[in-house]
Amino acid sequence: MLLTTVARQGLCSSRLQFGILYRHAVPMGTTAKEEMNKFWTKNTRLNRPVSPHVSIYKWSVPMMMSISHRGTGVALSSGISVFALAALVLPESYPYYLDLIHSMSFGPQFLAFSKFALAFPVAYHTFNGIRHLIWDLGKGFRIPEVYRSGYIVIALTVVTSIGLAAM
Repeated sequence: MLLTTVARQGLCSSRLQFGILYRHAVPMGTTAKEEMNKFWTKNTRLNRPVSPHVSIYKWSVPMMMSISHRGTGVALSSGISVFALAALVLPESYPYYLDLIHSMSFGPQFLAFSKFALAFPVAYHTFNGIRHLIWDLGKGFRIPEVYRSGYIVIALTVVTSIGLAAM
C-alpha cells in the first residue's frame, strides 16, 4: 500500500515536470516544411542575420587542409568501396584485369602519374590524421604551430607520394 502511494505520487509529479515540455512542443499536425517556413519568416521579420558563410572568411592553410582531409577521407572510402564492389561483381579474377592494364601499354609517365595520384590522398590523409591525433592530445593548437604542422604534413605527403610512385 505504501509502495503504491509513493509510486502514484512520483507519477503525478513526473506528469507536472513533463507538462512544461509539452507546452512548448510543436503540434503533431504540422510538417517540417511548415515549421521551417515559420522559422525563416520569423527570422526575416526580426531582421536576424544568416550564419556566416565560407565566402566571408579569408582562405587559410588550416582551412584548406581541413576541407582536403575530409575530401580525401570521402574519396578513399568511396574508392575502396567501389574497388571492393567491382571485385565482387566482375566476372574475371584480379590477374586477368592486371594483365589487361599491362596490355594497354600506357607510357611510363602515365603510370608514374597514376601511382602518384593514388599515393597522394593516402599519404595526405594518413599524415594529417596523425596531426589530428596529436591535437587530440592537446598539443599544437597555437596558430604558428598549426601552420608549421600543416606545412610539415604537406611536405611529408609530397615526398612520400613521390617515393611510392617511384617504386
